[in-house]
Amino acid sequence: MNAQESTSTRPYLIRALYEWCSDNGFTPYVAVSVDETVQVPREFVKDGEIVLNVSFDATSGLNIGNDFLSFKARFGGVPREISVPIERVIAIYARENGQGMAFPAPAPSASPMLNAAATPAPAESSSEDRVVQLVSTEVNPSDLPEPPKPAPTGGARPALKRVK
Repeated sequence: MNAQESTSTRPYLIRALYEWCSDNGFTPYVAVSVDETVQVPREFVKDGEIVLNVSFDATSGLNIGNDFLSFKARFGGVPREISVPIERVIAIYARENGQGMAFPAPAPSASPMLNAAATPAPAESSSEDRVVQLVSTEVNPSDLPEPPKPAPTGGARPALKRVK
């Protein structure tokens, strides 16, 4: 197997940084470039992107596979199923200090899975087309998209009511 045939390093790096965040008590966030292949609450998408808290406390059934990142979470109190193709994840970072990694943004067209049948593969490409340069592992938190804000609850704090 050569470098062209090997699997992407993106899911492995995402898993490693998720584990690093968790081990150090940080909150892992992922920034996602949204298109029709991404299953997220559209009302929280801003400028074609969404930031998701993927911490253990915020998700249920988190699975960071080689092809998809998926989990269940509540948005404004409503449970949702989230499914993100790994190639649509553009960054993973710790909310507290912004340390993490950014990835090259996916092509503006639909995902490669959708284009594979419609677009013939290029006859030949240079190795320069496949090189990805990672500039820094530290991210300035002010440069990152804002995480989604919870829906207002009318000013009242949630409370439990005992029913007999």
